[in-house]
Amino acid sequence: MDEMNSKKIIYKVSINTVIVNFLLTIVKLLAGVLGNSVAIISDAIHSGSDVLSTFVVMIGAKLSSKKADEKHPYGHEKFECIAAIILAFMLFGTAITIGCYGISIIGNILKGEIVIPSAIAAWSAVLSIIVKEWMYRYTKNAAGKIKSTSLYADAWHHRSDALSSIGSLVGVVGAICGFPILDPIASLIICVIIVKVAYDILRTSLSQIIDTAAPEQVEDQIRQVILDYGDVKHIDMLKTRLFGNRIYVDIEVQIDKNMSFSDVHALVHRLHDDIEKRNNSIKHCMIHANPTM
Repeated sequence: MDEMNSKKIIYKVSINTVIVNFLLTIVKLLAGVLGNSVAIISDAIHSGSDVLSTFVVMIGAKLSSKKADEKHPYGHEKFECIAAIILAFMLFGTAITIGCYGISIIGNILKGEIVIPSAIAAWSAVLSIIVKEWMYRYTKNAAGKIKSTSLYADAWHHRSDALSSIGSLVGVVGAICGFPILDPIASLIICVIIVKVAYDILRTSLSQIIDTAAPEQVEDQIRQVILDYGDVKHIDMLKTRLFGNRIYVDIEVQIDKNMSFSDVHALVHRLHDDIEKRNNSIKHCMIHANPTM
């Protein structure tokens, strides 16, 4: 899929999720305050961070879709990785805020300051679970179509919110049933979930920004394409590196030394095109031909 269409998809998904997240944040914040639930208020803070994170995704998409220029001859795809890294740190910040809030409420309960949440808090959690799971699937599907790292990170941001809402629901229902400590404990569980998601996003993004090799199955696919060419006698070298959400490939192959220069050139050109067509994530493939000994 070309970069212009990819950018349109990211913008469409992002605008839709911003609207839904904003409305959901307001609903959960009101329900948390009116229903006296620290878990739901924490959940609302998490949803609010989703709104900010989506704007980061949109900015990253705009920058990464810029064409290659004189100062950036390899393109700007790594801006998507930078956007995803920013998202990860935003999630870490959200987790710390929620964790500190939950600990303070536990302290108040231990002092005898007990507040029991009402049913409105529980119903808002149910609504959040349904909406955020839909948003996760919607965003993840779009990310898979265009191979967008930042959009995939945003999808998991939605999934972490759905999981945190499950924790909120358990905490609120538990508190209503006579175990008030479960409400702030649920907020701490939410904190741990968000930290895990943030770590996974950060690890993936860093691997793409420091030229980590492509997954083994991708290299196996490339190797098989090469070996399908009978004139290729041996693969001397195969290197891959992630460049944002794209892949660069460097190959050295042995070809019969008796073949003419024009035949070798034609073979290498066909092989180059075949490798790039088999995987849309491959941005560039460089092939060097060595003569057989």
